[in-house]
Amino acid sequence: MSNEFRDLLKQVGSGSHTSRPLTQSEAEAATRMMLTQTATPAQIGAFMIAHRIKRPTAEEMAGTLDAYAALGPTLPAIADHRPALVLSCPYDGRSRTAPVTPVTALVLAAAGVPVVLHGGDRMPTKEGIPLIDLWAQLGVDLRPHTLTQAHTLLNRTSLGFVYLPQHFPAAHGLVPYREQIGKRPPFATVELLWSPYAGPHTLVMGFVHPPTETLAKGTFALRGKPDWITVKGLEGSCDLARSRTAIVGVNRQGQAERLLLHPRDYGFEGDDVELSEEASLGSRLLEVLAGHGGELAKTARWNAGFYLWQGGAVESLEAGLVKAEHLLARGDAMAKLEHLRQQSQLLTAAPDAIAVHP
Repeated sequence: MSNEFRDLLKQVGSGSHTSRPLTQSEAEAATRMMLTQTATPAQIGAFMIAHRIKRPTAEEMAGTLDAYAALGPTLPAIADHRPALVLSCPYDGRSRTAPVTPVTALVLAAAGVPVVLHGGDRMPTKEGIPLIDLWAQLGVDLRPHTLTQAHTLLNRTSLGFVYLPQHFPAAHGLVPYREQIGKRPPFATVELLWSPYAGPHTLVMGFVHPPTETLAKGTFALRGKPDWITVKGLEGSCDLARSRTAIVGVNRQGQAERLLLHPRDYGFEGDDVELSEEASLGSRLLEVLAGHGGELAKTARWNAGFYLWQGGAVESLEAGLVKAEHLLARGDAMAKLEHLRQQSQLLTAAPDAIAVHP
């Protein structure tokens, strides 16, 4: 048992009258002890549920991110240092609405905007379909890649993926606690705030509840992160809805802007597409990439157009929507998928050939 951790646990779990928030440095220490399993399983589970009940502060989130930065993986900057978008979606995936994040990423990469994604396998308690499974349905197996290979793939294709079980096993080791406590701990919020990329980038995080956005603002201020976007997305993801106004917070270099984007103003209003059968989702996304129409294609264009704008590929949302349609209709996004497949397979089959195939 860790007596040091027990003292920190007592601070967050002593009840409404006697508990107090951890400082940033204390939160970093507590997170380190959980990631390294210095704390016992009983202590870790108790901390997670106590912290959830108490509700985390910005200082505590900043401290946890400090520990992630120290112990976790970081993809180095790509060779040409183009600004990237890091899309942070909930690790426990989607269970109600059809995700289009892979299509968005492929359109962005086809337009020359690098994209970094991160996530793990099926995650308690929601157990929705994760990004890694979506890519697998599209014929891209990102699970075996080392961090060096993931960086090589990012350099070659403008798409990078940090996979928790492979690249951050210490954080993956905390996943079983989520199932055992039956609730999403504050680590689920940390994953939205975390950016595993060292190059210039804008972090995009999905959220559901307004307090999460406020928490992000305080956390990023403490960590000196100037460029980030919050999206009240489908099931807390980065995917903009079409059934309601998109609520977006854009923060760049100390300047904050609130965007209220009404899909009907751009001809994209409609119901959000249901997930339906998970096994068919890959084929549905391939139809979108092949330029076929339908409601899911409209959702993909709505999102790709928005992120082309925010990624700096175009000057306006209107221009982004036009460019997204062209990239899909001409097959550029599908070609990017095929390139990603080829490069991923090459790295898996010949891991020592990293420097031979720039």
